[in-house]
Order: sequence, then structure tokens, then C-alpha cells
Amino acid sequence: MTLASTLALPFFDDGHRCFAEALTRWADAKLPSLPHDDVDAACRARVKVLGEGGWLKAVVPAGHGGLHPKLDVRTLCLAREILGFRDGLADFAFAMQGLGTGSISLYGSDELQRRYLGPVRDGKAIAAFALSEPEAGSDVAAMAMTVKPDGNAHIRLDGEKTWISNGGIADHYVVFARSGEAPGARGLSAFVVDADTPGLSVAERIEVIAPHPLARLRFEGVRVPVANRLGKPGDGFKVAMATLDIFRSTVGAAALGFARRALHETVEHAASRKLFGAPLGDLQMTQAAIADSATDVDAAALLVYRAAWIKDQGAERVTGEAAMAKMFATEAAQRVIDRAVQIHGGLGVTKGVKVEELYREIRALRIYEGATEVQKIVIAREAMKGHAGKPALAAE
Repeated sequence: MTLASTLALPFFDDGHRCFAEALTRWADAKLPSLPHDDVDAACRARVKVLGEGGWLKAVVPAGHGGLHPKLDVRTLCLAREILGFRDGLADFAFAMQGLGTGSISLYGSDELQRRYLGPVRDGKAIAAFALSEPEAGSDVAAMAMTVKPDGNAHIRLDGEKTWISNGGIADHYVVFARSGEAPGARGLSAFVVDADTPGLSVAERIEVIAPHPLARLRFEGVRVPVANRLGKPGDGFKVAMATLDIFRSTVGAAALGFARRALHETVEHAASRKLFGAPLGDLQMTQAAIADSATDVDAAALLVYRAAWIKDQGAERVTGEAAMAKMFATEAAQRVIDRAVQIHGGLGVTKGVKVEELYREIRALRIYEGATEVQKIVIAREAMKGHAGKPALAAE
């Protein structure tokens, strides 16, 4: 099932189909000429052209120049799949503009939305989402960064964040910290922090196998207006989960784009590569691998766009559906890409070959925004809701 055949499913309307067709044409024309050597410059270049092309309108609501009255998850997923198929860093740039402003769209005051959404929409500012800490990744309740009052109109942030995408190049961060209204995850609050605020520094740039801007951030007496809070005191966990409820499905969509590209490369190689006097694709073992990969791709597409469709129909939460989509699509993409590398043989591990790039790109998606193991816990708990003796969620 190609993207075109996926778009024929009743999950989509004509607006989605027109969006996908236009973005595909634009991406094929524009992305190949963008720089790759310097990761910071490459990311900035992608944000700039995505803004100029009008594609970042998908990450803000219509009230601030966006495409839809509220964030449309199917549009976000289509964008990530289409960009991911062609350019992993372009997908990253698009996704972070959304994740780094999603909380503002959902919980920000009119003033915060006015100040931050427009520049991100136009590609003139770079956004980031700062949740993870050295000892608090999947376990949000273990967060150690503190927020304390500093006069009547300001608060003070102290602590560290790490593995922060766009760390070091972002213009603002959505930051979560322990405000102490209640134990565990109930005692967190969220704030928008400008990158040039005194006391905020980049403690370390982090290099990973698929180059992306990533950093550890240090907050030392960072003074922020109380007006920059998202929601009410103690709403931080709710803000984070509502944001991830929208964007977690899109991680599955990015993985789907990677998987579709890997399957495309596999079929092309199997048809052209000769082995024992015949095309590689004539071998039954190759055909079995292609069949498994095609099935993985189709199943991932159905789960991703089911979750997106349910959310867009007005569901308050799609916790289980988004977790399934993210878990299955990322794990399936890893399998599809691994088969592609194997079928390519020595070429598959050669730098500069697309499947080698995809092999590095996919690995992080099985970890960020909730590792596969965490998604399994979420799915199981959702399935067990309503049954006696269900385990209590530490973060409930």
C-alpha cells in the first residue's frame, strides 16, 4: 500500500489529499538542494524553507495563521511521513516546530500564543520542548528541576535538562519543572523560556548516530515571568501529556516514512541486482523479506492514521491508540530497514547509501517520546482499565 492508496482510505478528506500532493511536489523539488554538512546550519535551513513554503502553518492553529482551527493530527502525520521518506532532518525540523509550540497552542495565554506562534509558523524562530533530565526520562515523576517564586511576578528555575532536541539553536524552550503542589507528577508546572534568558546555558552538545541538534541545558537562577506559565500551577504533567497525545502518533508517522523509503529501496535493489544469473528479487528468501516488510508498512500506516483520525474526531485523549501507533510503527520500521540493509549486502552498511542513513535515523525513534517498553506499559494499562485489581499509575 503506497501513500496514495493510504490516502484513499476514509481516514482522510480532500483537504488532506491536496496537502499531501502539494507537499510531495515541494519536497521533491526543494529538499535535495539543502545543505547537510553542518547539522545546526542544515536544521536552520530546513526550518527557514518549511516556513517560507507555508508548511509550518500545520503546526499552529488557524487563529494564528495555521491551517486548521486546532492542530490536525492527520495533517501532522502526513507531513512527517512525506518528509521522513525524503529527508530525516527535514522531518526533525518540522516535528520540533510542532512539539516546541504544541503546549503553547493548547495551554498558552493569548499573549504567549501571539508572541511565539507566529515566528515559528513563518520559520523565523526555532522551538524546543525540554522535558527529559539526566535521571528523569520516561519516569517524568522523578523530575528534579525546581521552580520557586522570585517576587510577585517572576519565578526562578534551577536544574538541568538533557537530550533536548534543538538544544543550542532554539529561540525558546517549553520547560517543565517541579513546583511542589503535590507529590510526583502532580507537582509539576510548565513555562516558556526564551533561549537568551540569563542563567540558561548549553552545558553540552550531544552527538548521536543520526546527527541532529541535541544538547544538555543548565538552568542557574533563570528568572522567568509568571505570565509565561502554561496552564495553572501543578498542570505541568497534564500539559506534557496532552502535547504528547497529539505528537506521539506523528513519531509513528515519521517511522512509517522511513519504512516506506526502505521498502522502496529494497524493491529497486532486488529488481536490478543480479545474483546467480537472475535478479535478486527472484529468490524466495528475498520475496519473503519483501512480503514481511510490505505487511509491516501497511499495518503501521493503519495504526498511525487510526490514532490520528480518532484524535481529530474530537477524542479528548488517545493514550492507548497513540501508544500502539508509536510502538508498532517504530519497531516495524526497524525491522523493514534492517531487512533492507541485509538485502543490500555490503552496500547496506556503506556511508552515503540511503538504507545506511535510514538505519541510523530509525534507532532513536524507538526511544524518544516514550520508549517502546514504556508504550507497552501504557497499552497494557489502558487495556486493563475498568478491571478490578488494575495497577495504579504512579503519574495518575
